[in-house]
Amino acid sequence: MLRTAIRKVVRALDAKDGAAAEAAYREMAPLLDRYSNRGLIHKNKAARHKSRLAARIRALAGEAKAG
Repeated sequence: MLRTAIRKVVRALDAKDGAAAEAAYREMAPLLDRYSNRGLIHKNKAARHKSRLAARIRALAGEAKAG
């Protein structure tokens, strides 16, 4: 479930679909938090995924504004 949620964000980013990427990110972030709170994944791993994907979404939004 977690890997699928992350994959949805990555696929939307690869397709350069900012709106879909943001929507998928909003679904993925609480899932990562829930899994890290339960101890299924390390909290730093959850933070790393969220940070990297958020940065890619911001870059895509900046790219859209510049272009």
